[in-house]
Amino acid sequence: MDYLEIWEKAKEELKEIGLPYSMWIEPLQPVSFDNNNMLLVTAHALAPQLIKSQHNDKMLSALKHATNTDASYKIFYDEDYAQKYQKEKKKELLTRKKQPTKEEIMMNNLAQMQSSANLNLKYKFSNFVVGENNRMAHAVAMTVAQNPAKKYNPLFIYGASGLGKTHLMQAIGHYIIFNKPKLKVKYIKTEEYFNELIKNLQTGGNDKTNRMDKFRQKYRNVDVLLIDDIQFLESKTFTMEEIFHTFDTLHNNNKQIVITSDRLPKDIPTLPDRLRTRFEMGIMVDLTPPDFETRVAILKNLAEMSGINAEFSVYEYIANNFVNNVRELEGAFNKVSAFADIEKTDLTLEFAKKVLKCEEQSKQITIFDIVEKTAKFYEVTVDDFLSSARNQKVSNARRVAVYVARELTKMSFEAIGEYLNKKHTTMLYSYDKIKTDMKTDRELENSVKEIIKQIKG
Repeated sequence: MDYLEIWEKAKEELKEIGLPYSMWIEPLQPVSFDNNNMLLVTAHALAPQLIKSQHNDKMLSALKHATNTDASYKIFYDEDYAQKYQKEKKKELLTRKKQPTKEEIMMNNLAQMQSSANLNLKYKFSNFVVGENNRMAHAVAMTVAQNPAKKYNPLFIYGASGLGKTHLMQAIGHYIIFNKPKLKVKYIKTEEYFNELIKNLQTGGNDKTNRMDKFRQKYRNVDVLLIDDIQFLESKTFTMEEIFHTFDTLHNNNKQIVITSDRLPKDIPTLPDRLRTRFEMGIMVDLTPPDFETRVAILKNLAEMSGINAEFSVYEYIANNFVNNVRELEGAFNKVSAFADIEKTDLTLEFAKKVLKCEEQSKQITIFDIVEKTAKFYEVTVDDFLSSARNQKVSNARRVAVYVARELTKMSFEAIGEYLNKKHTTMLYSYDKIKTDMKTDRELENSVKEIIKQIKG
């Protein structure tokens, strides 16, 4: 059989077993079948993620029965094909002269979710692992999703990078779109909002006023606004002004606002009081690094979603060595599973140790090594680092040490702050400042590189 016949046979089985056929399978178009791998294109941007996460076993089973082999598949979104497919569907509806089916209505809603709300399908409540570190935040987020603008408004979620703030925020958006389709949801990163604002301000022409009006309505004519990484507002005066008026417009019209940040409003330098007090007027919930049990559960969930089999000891090993946040935890597991796939080997504890080399790395560098070398470079003492001294020389050296510690070790901001006798929010600010300043300060960049070189020997 050629690939067209194979796909037609597989489609017959998929239609019979009750999979949402017209929504996900019918829009798939086969492109090739090489080395037992079926390549398909889809008309829906959500399909590659959703089919893989929710219907992978059924797809593999149908292809296996159609080919009598352990065939695999890959799905890609094709914009040209999508436009052609949608035109054909519209013509079909006009020809039939009848109301669209429930599945067709749902598909339109999903398409709107992808294009208008700007959400990533993988961030849902169903795959958010709840532990002691995020139980309160999850409960509040679910309440907001179920009853937007009724109880907690605004919702301010804060915590260090990689702990699940974006996941939780976008899960709210997905829940509302699926369960309250009449509500309009919009997600935006603060940095993207800033860039879009600047683009509208800088573009020449006589229609600047109209462009700005459209820009403002884009974010004010919604029922739920999700603003990610609000800490990037810092020092952006005009952007703060726009956010202030957008906030007031939405809040006064009883619309839900959800905000994430890596720190509390009071810890964001230059944030004006009128914005700070508005961010604090609803409820603020924090996310902290997951405990061991939660880290293991996150890894098991990730493996199940990816269809990966691993020894339980692999989860324990990674959970013991990657403790700062979910992002690095997932990164370590993805690295191990990718190497196992490439080398066609089982994902065992021995293999994980070989790939990650955690023991080797942990023996090489300590926080004391970093502080000692950084202090010597800047001609200050270790005691200065641990003191309350705030002179510029010590403060700069301390910030660099925080940055280097995060780059070379697995220490959390809380652990670094505990060693230096400082708050974890101060450590977070120090890291972000050095990371940002290095982009424009070549001397600082060279100094950091030299310190890292000396530490590594």
